[in-house]
Amino acid sequence: MKIFEGYSKGVNLGGWLSQCDHTRERYDRFIVEKDIETIKKWGLDHVRVPIDYNLIETVKGDRKEEGFGYIQKAIDWCGKYGLNMVLDVHKTFGYSFDDGEAESGFFDNEAYQERFYKMWEELAHRYGRYSDRVAFELLNEVTAKEYSDRWNTISTTCIKRIRKIAPNTKILLGGYFNNSIEALKDLPWPLDENVIYNFHCYEPLVFTHQGAGWIPTMNRDFRMPFESTYAQYNRNIKANLGDYAKILIPEGASENDVIDVSYFEGLIAEAVKVAEERNVALYCGEFGVIENATAEDTLKWYSEICSCFNKYRIGRAMWSYRNMDFGIADERMDGVREAILRA
Repeated sequence: MKIFEGYSKGVNLGGWLSQCDHTRERYDRFIVEKDIETIKKWGLDHVRVPIDYNLIETVKGDRKEEGFGYIQKAIDWCGKYGLNMVLDVHKTFGYSFDDGEAESGFFDNEAYQERFYKMWEELAHRYGRYSDRVAFELLNEVTAKEYSDRWNTISTTCIKRIRKIAPNTKILLGGYFNNSIEALKDLPWPLDENVIYNFHCYEPLVFTHQGAGWIPTMNRDFRMPFESTYAQYNRNIKANLGDYAKILIPEGASENDVIDVSYFEGLIAEAVKVAEERNVALYCGEFGVIENATAEDTLKWYSEICSCFNKYRIGRAMWSYRNMDFGIADERMDGVREAILRA
């Protein structure tokens, strides 16, 4: 399987140019040059920069030149400190992974899709020249599986149109169920050698999202330690995630065994199999643990999942640098941050 060179260990800059109030004050203060310098000092090699279409377009589709300036600033800062960068479209007109954004219609509306293609063509014209250090991620977290065939058609068309402008830029492609590992097998085969398969991993979700306010079935006061038995995990899943599937018990383990690295080995096995069959590189664009978990348990989770990433040389970016309920730079992580960064 291929390796996504230069994108081994990174962190997301979530909440800066995406999932925010889209004000100049936010853009100017949430992430500054000093943060990029800090990330370099942490020993990471890249950042993932989510953007919403609101940064660079009006609702009517007119360009917002000032917004492009912030993307350029991110690229310039990364260049100064020797970091690579993933430019990720987190929200396009008509679609967001977050229902609260009230964006809809993208997968059934050709005009919205054409707007998406043209947005990416503009991004390619401006930033394709940085193909040695800037990768493109087409769209963050397609949700419903029913969108799969339509997304495959849209993403293939988009890649072909980008390629006329930026033939060598690495392009990241993920699938349904929020970039799940399960969706990788249903993605179209890579159009060329510069397409990367992208997945996200927050499993076991009941641990990494314990007490999460945005999950309707989740008890806001629910807490659990990482080192719990599979039986305990399944009881907690039933109580807090409703229709979500049970945690899979690795072959040779029992429900009374405590979760360990074998769980993550089982999760990643299918991704590795698909990547080897198709000779494509893998990248985990998001993974992390909510601030409701203890810092010590957060470290345990990172240590186990990163051991698998390291084994298969899968590049990844932690969610997220600051705040956003998962902040690695937040004060609560001071005692474990260095160990997480080494994982």
